[in-house]
Order: sequence, then structure tokens, then C-alpha cells
Amino acid sequence: MPEMFESRPLDALNKSRNKRVIVELKNGRQYTGKLNSFDIHINVVLDEAEERVDGEVKRKLGTIFLRGDTITIIIQE
Repeated sequence: MPEMFESRPLDALNKSRNKRVIVELKNGRQYTGKLNSFDIHINVVLDEAEERVDGEVKRKLGTIFLRGDTITIIIQE
């Protein structure tokens, strides 16, 4: 596949599927978990999700849905 097609945002997310990611939201909240799925709006589902505050786990949440328009960054751990 040509390199230009590998740099699309959805391709980058697809490479992170079933891997642990950090998701930061516009309100400053941060969640970690295994990226289960996503759609064209960057809505994401995380499994084994945890909420982090100042780098420390505050709550274990299980499976969560995060709305794409609230996400500022997604980082593969």
C-alpha cells in the first residue's frame, strides 16, 4: 500500500486496535484502556478502561464509549 494511505487518521487508529491507548479529552480528563473499536467520527470504545488523574489511576471503569468530538489526543502506550 502506498505510504500516503498509511498516514490517514483512521489508519493510525486501526494500527492501535486491540492495543492500550491513552485518550485525553477537552475537559482535561484522561482515560486508558484497550482500543476496541472506533468510527469515522473518532468515537471510540475502550475495554479495561481506567480514569487517570495526574498520572494515577482513580477509577476502573470496564468498557466505556468516548464521544469523538470531546477527544483531543489518542496515544498508543
